[in-house]
Amino acid sequence: MPEFPYSRLRRWPDVEADNLQAYDATDLLLVDRALALAAERGIDGSQIAVIGDEYGAITLALTDAGMRGIRVHQDLATGRRALTRNATELGIDGFAAHELDAALLDGARVVLLQLPKALAELEEIADAVARWAAPDPVLVAGGRVKHMTLAQNEALGRSFGVVQAQRAERKSRLIVASEPREVPVALPFPVTAQHEGLTLVAHGGAFAGARLDIGTRVLLDVLGGSRGGASQTPWRVIDLGCGTGALAVSYALAHPEAEVIATDRSAAAVASARATAAANGVDERVTVTHDDAGSELPDGWADVVMLNPPFHLGTSIHSGAATRLFEAAARLLRPGGELFTVFNSSLGYRAELTRIVGDTEQLHRTPKFTVTRSIRR
Repeated sequence: MPEFPYSRLRRWPDVEADNLQAYDATDLLLVDRALALAAERGIDGSQIAVIGDEYGAITLALTDAGMRGIRVHQDLATGRRALTRNATELGIDGFAAHELDAALLDGARVVLLQLPKALAELEEIADAVARWAAPDPVLVAGGRVKHMTLAQNEALGRSFGVVQAQRAERKSRLIVASEPREVPVALPFPVTAQHEGLTLVAHGGAFAGARLDIGTRVLLDVLGGSRGGASQTPWRVIDLGCGTGALAVSYALAHPEAEVIATDRSAAAVASARATAAANGVDERVTVTHDDAGSELPDGWADVVMLNPPFHLGTSIHSGAATRLFEAAARLLRPGGELFTVFNSSLGYRAELTRIVGDTEQLHRTPKFTVTRSIRR
């Protein structure tokens, strides 16, 4: 069998750069272990589930090797689009996409996982596998050694009786979990927390969980003051990269006449934001979409865009993620519309915001965060 052409995979529509590629050594280790387990246990692709396959390397390599019927869950909209694009480019089909639910895992005997950054996300995934997979599943989780911690083993151990770390290879390591424990009747996620009149609901993969992160809190404080004397409340507002929906829901609560859209590329964030909107009684006025940088929203629609951009791409620090969102905001705003952005003060995005969006002023600055307002030219 010819070797799978990993080098032909692309990250598109995610950021592409010389130091970023669409696969890593962990993907290769997971594929090799899956093929070995399939031969050892006599299983086919319909009994394999893949979670966290960033750009499709695991799913496509296994399908190309004859493991048809694989079920795959990717949290990010960019990953889902990349998988579809890479599959089309390579002429591969025979797999099915799912959310993180019973349909993904029903009857699965081998589950492959690219370890997520957040322990809460790992806990939710481990519980799902123990809850919904076959009675004898093997969960094979992998990651780059430099990003792995003992806390990940402990998180897996809460859902599995046996957790064994494997020998590191090519700076990656696999953890094999088996013998699922009895799961609680109630699902452990989403979780809920109260914040001064705002209820936040969060799945494990949502940034900051049910906490109100510091950057969002700073931006909310500035928004409350900066628009207090405005002559006209904006009717159309977008929370770009909404996370759990704190900005969108807070705005909807303060401005009942506004039309608010919250959008995020993370499925966990979208599920959380929808639950947050419902918990605060504004789900009929806040529309939440799973999208890549608001790509499905119309140009020039918004009067205001609110943005708390990430500065990581996976485990890599890269400014490209914020730049794409700045460009999206410029497209989504009407001329004269306002972009409110909060970012780590050390990043100094003001010049870039001026270049991409329009005149940008600093509204507030702390030792850690800066809030700016950009007027769409």
